[in-house]
Amino acid sequence: MRDSSRRLDRPHAGRRLPIPTVDAESFGAFAERFARFMGTASFLVYMSVFVVAWVTLNLVGLFGFAWDPYPFILLNLFFSTQASYAAPLILLAQNRQDARDRVTTDADRRRAEEAKADTEFLAREIAALRIAINDVATRDFVRAELNRLNENQTSGTETTRHRE
Repeated sequence: MRDSSRRLDRPHAGRRLPIPTVDAESFGAFAERFARFMGTASFLVYMSVFVVAWVTLNLVGLFGFAWDPYPFILLNLFFSTQASYAAPLILLAQNRQDARDRVTTDADRRRAEEAKADTEFLAREIAALRIAINDVATRDFVRAELNRLNENQTSGTETTRHRE
């Protein structure tokens, strides 16, 4: 009997490193908060203060320690790392916003179609009522007829009184 683990036509089910799972919804919410913060004046002020402090401390060499001399390689590395993370997070936030906009647009389109259908139904109902009203006596017509009958009756009772 052959050992099935030695067969070349089947993939080896060896030990794999556990892959961490990430909750896409919470990570997306984090990306949106991050992108929203990066678009504020506060972020620009904080980054400006940080850069000025970094450059000042490294040029002046306060406390006799300059950890990143003039070309500021470490600061450039920091900005490159920040940009490499910021760009995908901003794109993720934009994609989530696009998805929300798509859902909102679809809901608006559905509501507009329902409103159009309701409007068309009401227009048909009004047209049917207008057709039906042509066969029905209007309020003014009924008033005029009642006034005429009342006048006839009043004039008829006066003529019978004159006869007596």
